[in-house]
Amino acid sequence: MNGPATRVAVLGAGSWGTALAILLARNGARTTLWGRDPAAIAAMAATRRNARYLPDAELPASLALSDDLEATVAAAELVLVVTPSHAFGDVLRRIAPVLAQGAGLAWATKGFDPPSGRFLHEVAEEVLPPGTPLAVVTGPSFAKEVAVGLPTAVTVHADDEAFAHQVAQLLHSPSFRAYTGTDVIGAELGGAMKNVLAVATGTADGMKLGLNARAGIITRGLNEMLRLAAALGGKPETLMGLAGVGDLVLTCTGDLSRNRRLGLALGRGVPLKEAVAEIGQVVESVETVNQVVALGRAAGIELPISEQVLRVLREEITPA
Repeated sequence: MNGPATRVAVLGAGSWGTALAILLARNGARTTLWGRDPAAIAAMAATRRNARYLPDAELPASLALSDDLEATVAAAELVLVVTPSHAFGDVLRRIAPVLAQGAGLAWATKGFDPPSGRFLHEVAEEVLPPGTPLAVVTGPSFAKEVAVGLPTAVTVHADDEAFAHQVAQLLHSPSFRAYTGTDVIGAELGGAMKNVLAVATGTADGMKLGLNARAGIITRGLNEMLRLAAALGGKPETLMGLAGVGDLVLTCTGDLSRNRRLGLALGRGVPLKEAVAEIGQVVESVETVNQVVALGRAAGIELPISEQVLRVLREEITPA
C-alpha cells in the first residue's frame, strides 16, 4: 500500500473529510471523496469547492467525488472514515461486505459510538472482517488550516506499527507532518475528551472569567484525561503529546473549534439548542460527554470538570 498511486476512499464530505481528501490528492494518492448528499457532491464536482464547509479551498483536479458508497469503498486500498461519531457504526456496517481483501481502514472521527458508548476501534473490530488493519488519525488540526496548506502535525496510532507508518506516509507533506504510535485507546480518548473540556473552557471565556481560569481548566482537564487514560490502559506519553495536550490546547483556545464556540455561547447565556443551531454543524461534545462521564464512573475516577459539563449540557444547572 505504498507509493503515490495508492487508492484511497475518504468517507464524509464535511470540513475535515474534505480537507484530508484535498491533502491526500495533493500528495499524489488516487483519492475519492464520498458524501451522502448527491446534490452536494454534484455541486462540488461542478464548482471544485465545498461551498458549505470549506469555501476558500479549491479541490485538486485529481480528486474524484462520489455519492456511491459501496463502489467507492470496493475500489480502495485504504478507507479513511471522517463521518461524525454517531454515523460511524452505520457506515462501517454498510462497507464491511464490500471492503477489498487486504484493504486497511483508518478514521479521523473523534468521539465514541453513541448507541453503545464504546470506543470506535471496538466497533471497527466487531463489524469489519477479522484481520483488517485499523488506525486512528488524531491531533490538533483545524480543517480550514489544513485545506489551505498551513503547517499541521497529527499522530496516527495502530496496533500494527507498519500500518500506522503507511497511513502516516500517505498524509505526510511539506506542511503536514504525521507521527505514529501504538496506543489506540490513549489516542482515541484524547481526541474525544478534549471536546468536553473545550466546552468548559469556552464557557469560562464566555462568562469573562479571565485567562487564569482558562489555564486552570486546561491544566486540570489534562489531569482528568491522564487519570482516565491510566485506568483504561492508555499511555501517559500519548496524552502528553499531539493526541492529548496538543489537541486540548488547540480546541480550548482556538475559535475555529465548534466545541469551544458552544461553550462561549453557553457562557453568554445562549440556550443549548440555539447555540448548537447557530454553529450549524455536529458538535461532538454533546454526545461525547455522556460516555466520558460513564467511563469515569465505571472506573471509579473523579472527573469534576467533565461532570459539570454534563450537568450544563443536560440543562440541570446554568454555567454560573
